[in-house]
Amino acid sequence: MSAVKLEECRERIRAELDNVVDFWLKYSHDTVHGGFFTCIGKDGKVYDELKYVWLQGRQVWMYCRLYRSMDRFHKPEILEAAKAGGAFLRKFARVSGSSGQWKCAFCLTRDGKAVKIQRTIFSECFYIMAMDELSRVTGDKDMQLEAEQMMEQLIFWVQKDSSGLGRPQLPGDVPTNGMAVPMMLLCLVQQLTEGRGQEVVQKYRELGSWCVQQILQHIQRDGTAILENVSLEGAELPGCQGRLQNPGHALEAGWFLLQFSAERGDEELQRTAIDKFVELPYQYGWDKEHGGLFYFLDVDGHCPTQLEWSMKLWWPHCEALIAFLMAYSQTKRPELLERFSQVYEYIFSHFSDAENGEWFGYLTQEGKVALDFKGGPFKGFFHVPRCLYMCERILDDLLENKD
Repeated sequence: MSAVKLEECRERIRAELDNVVDFWLKYSHDTVHGGFFTCIGKDGKVYDELKYVWLQGRQVWMYCRLYRSMDRFHKPEILEAAKAGGAFLRKFARVSGSSGQWKCAFCLTRDGKAVKIQRTIFSECFYIMAMDELSRVTGDKDMQLEAEQMMEQLIFWVQKDSSGLGRPQLPGDVPTNGMAVPMMLLCLVQQLTEGRGQEVVQKYRELGSWCVQQILQHIQRDGTAILENVSLEGAELPGCQGRLQNPGHALEAGWFLLQFSAERGDEELQRTAIDKFVELPYQYGWDKEHGGLFYFLDVDGHCPTQLEWSMKLWWPHCEALIAFLMAYSQTKRPELLERFSQVYEYIFSHFSDAENGEWFGYLTQEGKVALDFKGGPFKGFFHVPRCLYMCERILDDLLENKD
């Protein structure tokens, strides 16, 4: 791909990011109760007023990241929206769990009443991301402290005692290492340590290394497969759970590992990240007949039990675009740029909605729009803008240093 083509990609990605930001600024803000609507139809109409804490936290984080790192988004309306979203979270998201520890709700009513709590760590993860990033643009040290205190609670739940999550210990429920948990903790380590100085870096250094080792356990079958779930000892599990593959998740883990390897100067980890978590999932996950990445696969070729397994979802393609461009930026291997180009062409010919703005999130295997809303319980202002933001910045660097 020539420098001219890279420049074309950057300009399209830049324009698309502007379009996506405008969509959410226009349609998602609840000016009555605070926070954000995320159940938004294809034309911007709100079709459900429930508020999902994952997505509230992600939107606060994304607004703050854009505000502090891209000049064109350093606007009062973005900062005020982030602050209003953060205030809504701080007021309503935290609920007291059965153990007396703070849990975050998964879902809230429009005016902030808790509807549902998940027995996982992910609402808390996105709460931490939001508070830490918001503290960086407001200078509010209490928010930073709150993020670090909740992080300590997460570490306790994950590494010592998970009973605070409220999940009963059943005799047939074998503990597993699901890749999402160490991935999210690694993401939080990178969030909390960015630009904070050596004291904070050292505080989370051991945890970061632990997360990486937990992720690497998912390389299975003599290096030929990434499996979503393994035993706590890193062995393959029996049945559908053990055979499950999620190509998008593996690709996301790939660029997390690439960032970590760059920070540590670890060339061996960089090679593993690219070979096993970027190229390998693409090889088995790309639909050679219709294009696009499958959502789930079974490593032995059985039909996955997830009903949406063959669909093409927006977020795996976002992760693939980041992963291949980041891998290329670090190695300059042309085949990685070719893969980036292939994913890029699929995205802009299938997901992007030129008429109404934003992206469709759920396509059939053949690439036709299956669900036409722009936001829902799991799709908000996060994967699309994060992808476009990161790719624009990587392309800026590549083009600036092309000689």
